Amino acid sequence: MITRQVIIHGRVQGVFFRDYTRKTAMGYNLTGWTRNLPDGSVEAVLCGEERMVSKMLTWLQRGSPLSRVSSIDVYDINLDENMSTFEIRY
Repeated sequence: MITRQVIIHGRVQGVFFRDYTRKTAMGYNLTGWTRNLPDGSVEAVLCGEERMVSKMLTWLQRGSPLSRVSSIDVYDINLDENMSTFEIRY
């Protein structure tokens, strides 16, 4: 199991990006969360098997149908929080 923090830049707010992210992550059996940031970007924390996290990172580079992702920043993190699902945080 690995954990990655991802900051997604571009047109990613107001285009159902978090909802698509949650549904896609759950399809890859990942846990974690996603939320909007004040600067217009979206943050996500992905926890799961390395292969599935890698697939999710590929999806995040494309994003939801109405989004336009310009770049993503990916960080390895250690998470003390034990999550059982993938949620949208507000």
